[in-house]
Amino acid sequence: QVQLVESGGGLVQPGGSLRLSCAASGSILSIDDMGWYRQAPGKQRELVAAVPGGGTTNYADSVRGRFIISRDNAKNTVSLQMNSLKPEDTAVYYCYVAFRSYEDVTRVYDYWGQGTQVTVSS
Repeated sequence: QVQLVESGGGLVQPGGSLRLSCAASGSILSIDDMGWYRQAPGKQRELVAAVPGGGTTNYADSVRGRFIISRDNAKNTVSLQMNSLKPEDTAVYYCYVAFRSYEDVTRVYDYWGQGTQVTVSS
């Protein structure tokens, strides 16, 4: 089976930094897409940053220049370095992985992490 484990959330002051990490493990044949989404109270879940299967990175306009997404294909991990954090960044952050499994190589599975709270406040 496949598991996603997130870590790195917490409370930070405006202007501070946090690094989120997500590790995928289990019966993974290959990973197509990896990324980070976030959802603030009363708002829809939105894309923060992603690395599609083609390797091109995408960032939301609100985080471009402040956040950096990185992917380690050998370790099946994706990280999000968040710098110059603002109160508007406060949300639950979710790791997203689209992968193919040994259990059925013809299907693409979509998995979400459990979510980690990021709170930016003074």
